[in-house]
Amino acid sequence: MSQYKSGVLFTVVGALLWGISGTSGQFLLQQRGLTSGWLVAVRMLMAGLILLVLCYKKEKDAIFRVWKEKHDRRDLFLFAALGLSFCQYTYFATISHSNAGTATVLQFLAPVLIMIYLSVKNRKLPRTAEMVAIVFAVAGIFLLATHGRFDSLAISQEALMYGLLSAVSVVIYNLQPARLIKTYGTLLSLGWGMLIGGVLLSIVYQPWRIIGTWDLAAFASLLVIILLGTVISFSLYLEGVHRIGATVGSLLSSAEPLSATFLSVFWLGTTLDWTDLIGIALILSTVFLLTLKSKPLKSSEVIQTELNI
Repeated sequence: MSQYKSGVLFTVVGALLWGISGTSGQFLLQQRGLTSGWLVAVRMLMAGLILLVLCYKKEKDAIFRVWKEKHDRRDLFLFAALGLSFCQYTYFATISHSNAGTATVLQFLAPVLIMIYLSVKNRKLPRTAEMVAIVFAVAGIFLLATHGRFDSLAISQEALMYGLLSAVSVVIYNLQPARLIKTYGTLLSLGWGMLIGGVLLSIVYQPWRIIGTWDLAAFASLLVIILLGTVISFSLYLEGVHRIGATVGSLLSSAEPLSATFLSVFWLGTTLDWTDLIGIALILSTVFLLTLKSKPLKSSEVIQTELNI
């Protein structure tokens, strides 16, 4: 399998697992009384430790090489704080105030933001299809947030705010850790980033103070979030982005809102209005608009255009 095809596969599978993780998070937040901050702190601490143990078995003391250079330490803390912690907290906060489907769809505005960022960075005006994608994204947000009414919000202000912030966070963790991943690999960069982010969040949310209602379903959901939704999904997705580039990778992540919405409706009984469905369709249609008449970059071109930022 070519590097490009394997990158596509890794990205799609990682995104599907995120959708499952999001729905499991909705179950814990809304039916078992957990808070988003506590859940994210535990998730990152456990996932970071697991990843670093896996790396240590393979690389031994070489896992500490990332701490030798000042610019690597700086990038690692930025990745942990502004990328991973910011991303996961805003995502689960959105779920807490709405549902997994809405949270993932709002987060999926990231491809449009990445397109705008790269257009500004490369000093190149967006193509017609890209401009239409921006219009569709804005229209989709409007329908999701208001159900077509100008005088009220259909979701809470908190859900809308956290959802938009989660989209910004996706842009950060797609682009910011590119050099780290190129130098140290996906698992090592992700492991340290998760552990550092979990420690930072623990200062505020104290994961050792057990909250919520715990039963077999709660423990199973937490394991799904940590193992499938964090260790495996982030590893696959970031490795996929490393192989095919942030733009294509973020577009393929459309598998996440589809799986999250499906599970949220059929497992947790979330109801969707017709305006929700249109809004979701508008936002997801940006994936087709942004890839219209675009040629996938070769791996060498991806490295040149996406990693030198």
